Amino acid sequence: MKLQQAVSLQPFNTLAVPARARYLVAVDSLGALQEAVDYSRQQDLERMVLGGGSNIVLASDFPGLVIQLNLRGSEILEERADAVTVQVAAGENWDDFVRFSLDQGWYGLENLSAIPGNVGAAPIQNIGAYGVELSSVLKAVVGYDIEAGTMRRLEREACELAYRDSIFKHALKDRFVITAVELRLSKIAQPETSYPALMAELADETPTPEAVAQAVRRVRARKLPAPDTLPNAGSFFKNPIVDQACYERLRNAHPAMPAWPVASGVKLAAGWLLEQAGWKGYRGEGDLSGLGTYHEQALVLINPGRVAGQQVLALARAITESVSERFGVELDIEPRVYG
Repeated sequence: MKLQQAVSLQPFNTLAVPARARYLVAVDSLGALQEAVDYSRQQDLERMVLGGGSNIVLASDFPGLVIQLNLRGSEILEERADAVTVQVAAGENWDDFVRFSLDQGWYGLENLSAIPGNVGAAPIQNIGAYGVELSSVLKAVVGYDIEAGTMRRLEREACELAYRDSIFKHALKDRFVITAVELRLSKIAQPETSYPALMAELADETPTPEAVAQAVRRVRARKLPAPDTLPNAGSFFKNPIVDQACYERLRNAHPAMPAWPVASGVKLAAGWLLEQAGWKGYRGEGDLSGLGTYHEQALVLINPGRVAGQQVLALARAITESVSERFGVELDIEPRVYG
């Protein structure tokens, strides 16, 4: 095990927050992962399993062991005339696999194009975009159960997937290290184009899966800056879900407010709430200097000054407080906070 000490994590998080890890080890096999976990237990070290670093906020230096998960590869588990089940290692880049699947004529991921991060993070968030969530194609998740010291396979139903949520954020948080994801993809093109922004982008274009993927990429490129040029963690806030009474109150006051019915109530557009509260294109001053929100999408907190995670969280608090004061709606952040 090649253990590194006092390692800068700034290159490993897309917000470019300056923080250091006491120890870091890169693992590229299940054996190396188990060895790293065993070491952390022997030394009584807190663990952080790091993938693409696209959905985290490092609020301070990390005092334990960072396990950089570099598991690679994919394999077909089952193939029929109309569908394929493929297992993809957690360390594979998500968008690279989306492109690969389209090249193979495997469909179902096109709406999830250009989402940053690695495959292993996809079930944790139940990633979703433009009318599609991972839950629609997920068959199972494979991982290492730290408490049991064994590998486990969880069927989709056992993952308790919900809007930007899963069992991996709750009962299995910090206990289960996802090592691979099994996806059931179709060989029959059935594009999902009901999302308004996607329909508008496609216009009169024939909605093939490839066309949908390219349209998604164009829309995302306009709304979301590339982290390597403008540090960010993508959409920083979840779209809030409110009850019918709250929705009707807001609709009466704001007839143009976008909203969608869901099983648990009504989903509001967090980006619209932030924009109405004056946060779109914000540039920080004073204690928030070096931070801001993207000029095309208020949901995206940007960190051009590469300032500390505590300042990023301070901006997030200022935003959530202003939205709560104006609309009576509480926002939750999407990234996981360490420290």
